[in-house]
Amino acid sequence: MLQAPQDTCFSPRQTLRCPHGRVLDLGRPQVMGILNLTPDSFFEGSRVGSDADLLHRAEAMLTAGAAVLDLGGYSSRPGAEDISADEEKRRVLPAVEAVRRAFPEAFLSVDTFRASVASEAVAAGADILNDISGGTLDDEMLTTVGRLHAPYVLMHMRGTPQTMIQHTEYSGDIVTELVRYFRDKLTHLRSFGVRDVLLDPGFGFAKTAAQNHELLRRLPELGVLGLPILAGLSRKAMLYKPFGLTPDAALTGTVAVNTIALLNGARLLRVHDVAEAMQTIHLVSNTYPAHPSLPLSP
Repeated sequence: MLQAPQDTCFSPRQTLRCPHGRVLDLGRPQVMGILNLTPDSFFEGSRVGSDADLLHRAEAMLTAGAAVLDLGGYSSRPGAEDISADEEKRRVLPAVEAVRRAFPEAFLSVDTFRASVASEAVAAGADILNDISGGTLDDEMLTTVGRLHAPYVLMHMRGTPQTMIQHTEYSGDIVTELVRYFRDKLTHLRSFGVRDVLLDPGFGFAKTAAQNHELLRRLPELGVLGLPILAGLSRKAMLYKPFGLTPDAALTGTVAVNTIALLNGARLLRVHDVAEAMQTIHLVSNTYPAHPSLPLSP
C-alpha cells in the first residue's frame, strides 16, 4: 500500500499561502478561469485577442465568481509548437502586470514549466505557479518554486506537449502509478521548502480517453496524499471527440464531468466557462449539503 509523505507541511488543509501575503481558501470548491495568451490554444474561444480583451475577460470571470485567473503563454495542446522562453515571457509578463494593476485583489496563476518565467511572473504579481510538467522540463523549477514560496500546482504528465500522445502505455494500474509519482514528487518538493501544493491528475496529458475516465472515477483514491485536487477537464477531447464534435460544443460535457469531479473531491475547477462552473458548484452543493467535499459558504 502506497503511503503519503509523513510531514506536517503536507498535512491535510484547505488553504494556500501566496507570496504576496494573502491566503486562498479552498474550504469550499473554487473556480480557476483560463486566460490563454497563445494564438493556437485548442479552444479558439479562449484565446485572448488584445490587451483590452484580456481585461474584459478577466473582469467577466471575476464577476462570475472565479477565485483564480490562470494566465498561460505556452500552448500545451498535443503537438503544439514549441516556443522560446523569451517569447513566453513577452506574452505572459505584461498580461500579469496588467491584470494585477486592474484587479489587485485577484489571485493570479501562471501556467508555465519554465523556472525563469515563473520567477519573473511572481515578481510581476503572480500568486500561484501551475506547472504541467511537475518539474521534469526544467531542472531549476522545483528549487525556484521553493525560493519563491509560491503555491504550486503539481501535475502528472509524460514526455512533452509535442510527444505526450506517444506515452499512454502504463505498466500497471494507472492510479497507483499516479499516487507513486505524486508521493515521490512531494518528497522532492518538501526538500526544496515548498509548503503549498495542489495535485492535478493531468487529464488528457499522456492519457487515453478511457484512462481519463478511470482517473475521474477513481479521483478519491488520490485523497491518500492529503492535498487539494485541481481538476482540469474543460472542453477536452474526451468530452467531444466521441460525439464527433469540436471543443466549441463541449460545454455540456464539461458541466457533466465537473459535477463528477466535485463529488469525487476536487477543490479547484480549471475552466473556460466560469459562470457555468460556479452554477455547477452551487447546485451540487445544494443537492449534497452534507458531502464532505462540498460545504456551503456560511
